[in-house]
Amino acid sequence: MSSQGLTSGGRSVTTAPSGVLARTTTALSRNPRARLALLLSAPMFWLVVLYLGSLATMFAASVWQVDSFTGQVQRTFTWDNFHTLLTNSVYRTIALRTVMVALIVTVLSAVIAVPVALLMAKGLRSSRTRALLVIAISMPLWANYLVKGYAWRIMFDERGVLDWALHPLGGHTPGLGLTATTVALLYLWLPYMILPVYAAFERLPNSLIDAAFDLGGRPWFAFRTVILPLVMPGVIAGSIFTFSLTLGDYIMVKIVGRATQLYANVVYDNIGVAGDLPFAAAAAVFPVLVVVGYLVAVRRTGALESL
Repeated sequence: MSSQGLTSGGRSVTTAPSGVLARTTTALSRNPRARLALLLSAPMFWLVVLYLGSLATMFAASVWQVDSFTGQVQRTFTWDNFHTLLTNSVYRTIALRTVMVALIVTVLSAVIAVPVALLMAKGLRSSRTRALLVIAISMPLWANYLVKGYAWRIMFDERGVLDWALHPLGGHTPGLGLTATTVALLYLWLPYMILPVYAAFERLPNSLIDAAFDLGGRPWFAFRTVILPLVMPGVIAGSIFTFSLTLGDYIMVKIVGRATQLYANVVYDNIGVAGDLPFAAAAAVFPVLVVVGYLVAVRRTGALESL
């Protein structure tokens, strides 16, 4: 029954609601954990049913196989897909190349991001200039992915902008391939490294930096022993983005990589070209395991607890 307004001596008195709604409201007001569970129920449903459910489906499909004669998926348990991925030297080479490119992009992103973020957070006194620099760094995120990809293709092509600029100096563009892929991926994911590192520098008290110099520490020594350990959680957070995004990218490789393949291309080609969904599912297990292993390694450093 809904709440009712009663009149007593010219004053309006509202009675408390009764019934199931009233009991539910009272229970939730007295139990913060129940309120939190109700609040998180929708996102947890999305995570468990859709995300984890799709992963479980992928793992299940990875142990199936396609009949070579009929082309139909046989839902019988087999390790053949994983055996092929582990024993074929081509897939091992692609896996190693993918991890190396992801690590190179991550390391280069950190090397570029730390001084840039330090300048933004501590080197600029004007808040207006700092805001403009943050906008400039995040601006590549506003552009369409394909536009950025084909822009880099024009840059690295044998008759592209880089070749035109380097030719008078006796140089040549490296052309489309692994180098172009690495540079393009570095450009794509660099903002995801700079922004977390910038946030870490922003939280760093100026008094600690001043104390390091007051105690006689030289700039590089103070940076290495005082500043860098304190902003390392921001670097770790950025590395998670750059490493995982590079590991799963396949479109940029198609645009600027020419014959170069990364592991995500193996998954894509077996879905769209070969039509072998079980083999594609088995190949997709590799980047998942690598990312999980990377997160476990990062967690053991203790940096995640400081985020």
